[in-house]
Amino acid sequence: MAEPKHPVRTVSRTFEILEVIQELDGAGVSEIADRVDIGKSAVHNHLTTLANEEYVDKDGDQYYIGLSFLGLGAYARNRTPIYDAAKAEVDKLADETGELVNLLVEKNGMGIYLYQAKGDNAVELDTHEGKRVRLHCTGLGKAILAFRPDEEVERILTEHGLPAETSHTITDREEFLAELETVREQRYAVDREERLNGLRCIAAPITDDTDRSIAAVSVSCPVHRVGDDRFYNDLPEAALGTANVIELEYNYS
Repeated sequence: MAEPKHPVRTVSRTFEILEVIQELDGAGVSEIADRVDIGKSAVHNHLTTLANEEYVDKDGDQYYIGLSFLGLGAYARNRTPIYDAAKAEVDKLADETGELVNLLVEKNGMGIYLYQAKGDNAVELDTHEGKRVRLHCTGLGKAILAFRPDEEVERILTEHGLPAETSHTITDREEFLAELETVREQRYAVDREERLNGLRCIAAPITDDTDRSIAAVSVSCPVHRVGDDRFYNDLPEAALGTANVIELEYNYS
């Protein structure tokens, strides 16, 4: 993404403040000032303006993200074509597997959870619609990167790196590129506790009619509850089937 020639610093500060509030699930002026590295009075001015516009809510000394963002987020998601094509199938996959199913898209080298559906046995995670994650440590991200041009993958890895999220995260570039080759061959990706300990996922890419990934869909489940037989045999087939239906709907409807 190109850097603006004349960035408006006040706007940047506002979004930094909002990101801190979201990350902490509510924050006070002092906490925000420490994180954003500006004075408390400046933070207070930002928060007062945001509160007046109902983009943050104040409860005692704590500030929270306000409901005014809900309409903006829903609008942004609904104008993303893959959402309409995928929503019903994501819901169906969650019902059939009983697990947590996620739909992820890539934006500026990061993954953004566009939609998720929960089956009866779905695990509760830190993920939510709109959350941004690094691509290298998720099955969803690996499924997307495996079906992008080599030069694009190299650019994303150079910009965002391969930091360890857990002891299982692949942090070596050559090893990661070899993992992407495996994903291309089998057409699904595996997250082996690479972003969260105790959680693994099967993810399948959703591609356009040139076989370039536009999104990915995953089934996530806890290691202790779902055995290898179901994880490596049943879930890949389910994820691939769902991805295929979404592709048909997206590319040919």
